[in-house]
Amino acid sequence: MFQFITKRPFWVNLLVVIGLGVLIIIIFLQSLNHFTHHGEYLKIPEVKGKSIADATLLLENQGFSIVIQDSIYNDTIPKLVVVKQFPEPDATVKVNRTVYLVVSRSIAPIIEMPNLINMSFRNAELELKARGLKMGDTSYRPDIAKNAVLEQIFKDKEIKPGTKLAMGSTISLVLGAGVGQEDMPVPNLIGMNYLEAKTLLEAGGIGSLPIPDPDVRDTANAFVYRQSPERYDEDRKMNRIRQGQMIDIWLSVIKPAVRSDSVISKLPSSAEKSEY
Repeated sequence: MFQFITKRPFWVNLLVVIGLGVLIIIIFLQSLNHFTHHGEYLKIPEVKGKSIADATLLLENQGFSIVIQDSIYNDTIPKLVVVKQFPEPDATVKVNRTVYLVVSRSIAPIIEMPNLINMSFRNAELELKARGLKMGDTSYRPDIAKNAVLEQIFKDKEIKPGTKLAMGSTISLVLGAGVGQEDMPVPNLIGMNYLEAKTLLEAGGIGSLPIPDPDVRDTANAFVYRQSPERYDEDRKMNRIRQGQMIDIWLSVIKPAVRSDSVISKLPSSAEKSEY
């Protein structure tokens, strides 16, 4: 065989090599066109709104491959349907093109409740939206921090920051209504336990700030031995306070002695306020 090649002139061998090379290139290009479907184009069908199973069947039957690119949760969208697709519907692409789908999740993801306390209403609303939570009812109670969040409520109970709950849950807010216009005498809390004092103050729309002594372990049952403002000023005139304002309360494990003429059992009614 090698003698047959060597007996021919060099230029003949060169032409044979060139011819074989051209033939190989032609065969390669033809096979490439066949495998890549050169010149064959299809339009992407619209699958948004279809179930994942229906969208997959439709696309694969038309020669497309499928990739689930992402999933999102929205309780207003049916579960396990196509939300977005790429390329867009009616786009002209080659056969075997991959279509990327974004689908809706069947189960709401679990998130942590943010801390909205002391936020303004507007900031709390934005924070809830960013976390995928819904704004529920808003209510007000007297407090010096007007329109600030005082409590965050889930299913009629206060929910603490960091609590796990499903995305899409509804959170209600208690907001500060500001300081009231009418004032009332400062109640005397000395000798009460903190739970009694707190209940009394809340009934009149007054806030309280407990300041327990170092040895106090049970704040609710500790006794009030000092308050600011006090019931009387230096001239023995009654101090006045408005709804939404605060009283500082110092607490001790020891019950202080109380003068019988200085204790009141309730906040005065509107009719009683005029007597002071």
